[in-house]
Amino acid sequence: MTKIRGLYAATMSVLNSDLSLNVEKTIDHAEKLIEQGCHGTAIFGSTGQSQLIPISEKIDLLNKLSKSIHKDKHLIGTGLNSLGETINFMKIASSLNFKYFLIMPPAYYKYSDPEVIEFYTRIINSLPDCRIILYNFEKLCGYKFSLECVEELVKKFPKQIVGVKDSSYNLFEKLKLENFSIFPGSELKLMKGLQLGCAGIISATCNVTAKLSRKVYDDFIEGKDSTYNQKLCEVRSAFDKYNLISGLHTIYSKKDRIYRNILPPLKLLNKSDEKDLIDNLNKLNFLNKSLLAA
Repeated sequence: MTKIRGLYAATMSVLNSDLSLNVEKTIDHAEKLIEQGCHGTAIFGSTGQSQLIPISEKIDLLNKLSKSIHKDKHLIGTGLNSLGETINFMKIASSLNFKYFLIMPPAYYKYSDPEVIEFYTRIINSLPDCRIILYNFEKLCGYKFSLECVEELVKKFPKQIVGVKDSSYNLFEKLKLENFSIFPGSELKLMKGLQLGCAGIISATCNVTAKLSRKVYDDFIEGKDSTYNQKLCEVRSAFDKYNLISGLHTIYSKKDRIYRNILPPLKLLNKSDEKDLIDNLNKLNFLNKSLLAA
């Protein structure tokens, strides 16, 4: 089995004015990121507002995405608390020949490692051919994977549990598993992660840093000293001052107003924060005319 490597954008969802999913523009957005340098994207991750989008709209997108020339470069997020709905959604995706899934444990309820292992066990027993990247983000779901939990899941399901997106950052420096892909969730961790043997990153801000991140990644792979990593980290830090979804939609809306559409309770940055973010990105000579064109 080939180990997954590279830069994956936690890609954005594009919405119509009535807040329904614009399937064509969402797919186009994701695939432009691949053309800009990402090795792939994570569709319907938290950045894609997955928890807020109706399942019927997600299925509509999967049907159209399955016909794309880049279909094998997308990880499919589930973004569902219900075990049954997660399994049903994955079965539909699998019927369209999608195999790789990014799955976070359910939010709201309190639980520990044994319950998490049971959650993934039931998924895998229902879909033994799936490949799962665990999504470790305590801030969103209230649970943080332990090293022991990941190790136990991989031991139990070596073919199905193939990686982890580590947005809680308690795993990527310590977890050592053969043929297992570890993806920190930020450009700030890209270089250190690569040095430690991580596979790359899965990051929200790759929606804007695809080209710059790829330069850093390629320099490392080619054994060169990167002259771009500091700037990459400064760009990520500028976005980290705000909700990432709000910041990304605000920046993209300067080029295309459709990105102003965002699902409540999320919202765009207020005018003061918008100005601050744009000013900071301009100081880094990061924004260009094509991105901010009206």
